[in-house]
Amino acid sequence: MSQQDTPNTIYLKDYTQPAYWIDTVNLHFEIGDETRVVAEMEFRKNTSVEGHHVLELHGEQLRLGAILLNDHALANGQFSVDEGRLLIPDVPDQFTLQIETFIKPVDNKSLEGLYKSSGNFCTQCEAEGFRKITYYLDRPDVMAKFSTTIIADKISCPVLLCNGNLVDSGDMDHGRHYAVWEDPFKKPCYLFALVAGNLQCVDDHFITLSGRKVALKIFVEAHNVDKCEHAMQSLKKAMAWDEQKYGREYDLDIYMIVAVDDFNMGAMENKGLNVFNSKFVLAKPETATDMDFINIEGVIGHEYFHNWSGNRVTCRDWFQLTLKEGLTVFRDQQFTADMNSVAVKRIDDVNVLRTRQFTEDAGPMSHPIQPASYVEINNFYTVTVYNKGAEVIRMMHTLLGETAFRQGMDYYFATYDGQAVTTEDFVTSLEHASGRDLKQFRRWYHQASTPEVSVTGQYDEKKKSYKFTIKQTSVNEHNKAFHIPVQVGLITKDGTELVHASRLLELTKNEHVFEIENVTTPVVPSVLRNFSAPVKLTLSLSNDDLAFLMAHDTDDFNRWNAAQQLGVMVLLHMIEVYKKGHPEKLPAAYLAAFGNVLSASDADKALIARMLTLPDEDYLAELMPYADVDAIHLVREAACYEIAEKFQAIFLRVFTDNQQAAYKFDAESIEKRSIKNLCLAYLARLNTVETRKLAVEQYYAAHNMTDQMAAL
Repeated sequence: MSQQDTPNTIYLKDYTQPAYWIDTVNLHFEIGDETRVVAEMEFRKNTSVEGHHVLELHGEQLRLGAILLNDHALANGQFSVDEGRLLIPDVPDQFTLQIETFIKPVDNKSLEGLYKSSGNFCTQCEAEGFRKITYYLDRPDVMAKFSTTIIADKISCPVLLCNGNLVDSGDMDHGRHYAVWEDPFKKPCYLFALVAGNLQCVDDHFITLSGRKVALKIFVEAHNVDKCEHAMQSLKKAMAWDEQKYGREYDLDIYMIVAVDDFNMGAMENKGLNVFNSKFVLAKPETATDMDFINIEGVIGHEYFHNWSGNRVTCRDWFQLTLKEGLTVFRDQQFTADMNSVAVKRIDDVNVLRTRQFTEDAGPMSHPIQPASYVEINNFYTVTVYNKGAEVIRMMHTLLGETAFRQGMDYYFATYDGQAVTTEDFVTSLEHASGRDLKQFRRWYHQASTPEVSVTGQYDEKKKSYKFTIKQTSVNEHNKAFHIPVQVGLITKDGTELVHASRLLELTKNEHVFEIENVTTPVVPSVLRNFSAPVKLTLSLSNDDLAFLMAHDTDDFNRWNAAQQLGVMVLLHMIEVYKKGHPEKLPAAYLAAFGNVLSASDADKALIARMLTLPDEDYLAELMPYADVDAIHLVREAACYEIAEKFQAIFLRVFTDNQQAAYKFDAESIEKRSIKNLCLAYLARLNTVETRKLAVEQYYAAHNMTDQMAAL
């Protein structure tokens, strides 16, 4: 690679405001294999930037036509074009600029900007795709009001969509037609969207909290029309939830979703016109599992919630990506938890952290949720920015409490509506509303790696107190101490929660000792409840303690975590003994805890199903210095058989009690299918005529893919 080919590194510290702002943009598209684009823009000088500056616009893969400055055509000597830039050296403080460009969507293989695929024209402009449509200040801090006119062939492109509200449409000569869209809200160009093609529409509506009627439309290819009902209901749930939870009402007259099979991103939150890959929209019971339905509901919610956390209030620059994505992931996690099982959703989110984000933190791609530099911005759409970013928001929610956090969110939206802001603005908003000092907490934004937290507990019988010694370390020697919320509880040997001992400990030093008084009896500690911080926890608990927590902990996440830890400890021991030629049975304490959980009829059945699923073979192999795959498989299968044999009668009763006459997608129905299919999985291991019959009958009688896959 030559020196001039070396990509430039972009640094957060080098951020400067643009020399010019754009107030309005009028776009004119004549759609075709070669598409003509005319952009008319109102510019004004940024008075915060001193001196005279050359107007520098971004543009890639464009054929330039005419340029008019205040209606006067510019000659060749009045502008210049080089790699990725259009430069106009002599412009007034306020002016109108009209630029004509020609693009070829059919040849656009980058799938950024405007491209054509499967007969449909579609855009993807985040992060820097708009510069492949026209010359523009392609940066998120430039926010303007857009109006767009689209002209296309009526037969090949009967549907013409863009951001905002439809204000005009009609037929033209030569078999063409047009549509005019106006978006009354300022937005950065990365949120611009256009879709033109042959799509079918599924219609519904939503009445907002102020009584406004919003038209809801999902556009799909014709063969997918029968798979949109779940997405539509998910959208209506998300709109109602955001009103109730955060007071956020939708602001346009229409909300549109476009789902196409070959959209290159998962989904994109373009203002009023979300574009999705079909797999995140389409579902019906015969072709999608419960997890598919849950994931679709979550993604639909995520893109809708961006309307406020990302669109109305957006990022000043791409270093602030977690400002919109981490916050919106946290909001969609809350939504999914409220719609389904709170405990299972938390387990799933933590599993993503442990299996993907912790690995990213430990490898060469380790970076903070707000990086200090980048070469290619698309490389920072990571689980660190998204999922760890959500955990950082969750920790502030935990530290502030529900009421103060909501007040901080209200202040944030009210103060910065229509602006491009930073993570600092967000944290300051929470401080303003709560009165809390989050100065040290900000290190979560700027320091990479996963903190390691070790906890030891000691009961003092004489003082009638329990002492926690908590230490934090980091593999990054340059890191300073994080502000870590550690939720704890104490449970007496008879299974009673000490209510006064359930509290939030705030670790702000490398080592801290916390003492809880009025503990009159020995206890078992429950630490890092609800996974209150994204850390690697070391806490020495015996198998008896884990079995006890599995049965009695009032924190659902820690109950599941104890069950998994105990399962790992038991199975790894059994594997080692098996390899020496001495097979063992499961310990009585483990079987007793298993039976207690299975018999808890009033508990979250989806949580029970997760708790009673043994650690899988891949995970066990990762924990062994040498993975004996035969031993792992045989021991785990033997353990499953032993469990099935011991609890056969209970499994059969629970399996029978949770049958359903028809498929419904709601929390109760999902719970029933979860526990029923767990029981079937264990019963099938007995491999008797009766248990095989159960599986075969469920397979052929199943009215949904979840049950059919479980039986298969």
